[in-house]
Parts: sequence; C-alpha cells; structure tokens
Amino acid sequence: MKSLNSKLLENKNNKMSQIQEEIKRINNGLPQGVRLVAISKFHPAEAIEEAYEAGQRIFGESHVQELQQKVELLPKDIEWHFIGHLQTNKVKYIAPYIKLIHSVDSIKLLQEIDKQAKKVGRIIPILIQLHIAEEETKFGFTIEECRNLLTTQDWSEYPNVQISGLMCMATNTDNMEQVRREFRTVHEFFVEMKASCTNLTSFTELSMGMSHDYPIALEEGSTLIRVGSKIFGERDYSKG
Repeated sequence: MKSLNSKLLENKNNKMSQIQEEIKRINNGLPQGVRLVAISKFHPAEAIEEAYEAGQRIFGESHVQELQQKVELLPKDIEWHFIGHLQTNKVKYIAPYIKLIHSVDSIKLLQEIDKQAKKVGRIIPILIQLHIAEEETKFGFTIEECRNLLTTQDWSEYPNVQISGLMCMATNTDNMEQVRREFRTVHEFFVEMKASCTNLTSFTELSMGMSHDYPIALEEGSTLIRVGSKIFGERDYSKG
C-alpha cells in the first residue's frame, strides 16, 4: 500500500503533467505569429516552473507584490507581462524588468510609465486597453477616445514608451456571438489604426481572448491570448 506522502507526490506530479500537456496542446494549436501568455497570478512558483519546463516563457501577472516575489524566484529568461489594472504608484516597481504592459487605460498611467522607464533607462512596450465590454467595471479607453489618442498624440512626448498595439476583454457572457462581435470590432479598429498611424511602426499586437473565449479571439485576429485557468486550474483568490 502506498504511503500518504507517495500518494500526495503522485497526485502533484499528475497535476503538473496536466499543466505541461495543456501548455503544449494550446501552443500546438496557435496560428503562426500568435503567442500564448500563461496567466499565472495566484498560482505558485512551482506551477510556473512546470509550465516553463514545457517550453512556456511568457507569463502574465496582475499584482505587483506577487510579481516581484516570482521574479526573484524564477528563471531570468521568463518574459513577464502585466495584465491587470495597474496603479500609477506601482509602476516604478516593475519598470526595470516588465516586458509588456497590456493594460494602459489612461493618459495618466501612460505618462507615469514613460517617467519611470526613463529613470531606469528603458523603453517599455505597452498596449492601449479598450473598454469594449458591457460591464461598467471594466477599465479602458472607448474606441473614440483611443482613436483620438493615437491619431492626435505627439508620441515624441513619451520617448520611453513603445505603443505596441491594443488589448481588450470581451463581455462576460455565454453569448459567444456577442463575444465574437466585440472581438471583430476591436480587430477592425486595430487594422484601421495600424493603417492610419504609420508613425507607430511598433503597432503590431492585439491581445484578446482568455480561457473561455480564446478560440473565437484567434479566429478574429488576436496575436496574444491570455490563458490561465485552462492551464493551471482555478485560482486561489484567498492569496490575492
């Protein structure tokens, strides 16, 4: 009869192998040029290590303190993306290493990222977050606000920020046709801005799609999908 410890270890290994299998399954199904951001917030470093061993290098976090702890513990070639609402007073903590900020939802935040990037001698890539969903709780620019920002802004004012594209979250609904319409609207706007803002040569990324809707996002032109629970299981929110 197996000891309790050996059973626990076996269960852990089975769970971890499922993480690796899911990482490989998702990545194998991605079109060329599309990348997976594994959303690892509220999941332990051990789970990230397992995904890392399966070849995953891009991970998304949304809490600065948790992210800082993981940066210290985990391999240095991990590409960390910030995917949640970012407070301006927290930018300075992630400015030295963050690879991409998905969630720039105000001019004030944009200005602060530029300021903190300058202090550490970096140019930080960012995505402009669109508010396309019906929920009032979602952050972001409206399409008109974003169009005005991208077409009238003098980007020389922010030499330490690189505008790399757009990010959105669809409405939290079981109506997948509504989700598709929202993603399609954002993609059409992305194409429009890419064509009209020829000075923004870095404008190449469209971050949309999560665990429950990323297949639709892929069909509608996403270049970055943000998948967490499908890989790691449900999050332990008590740690947040």
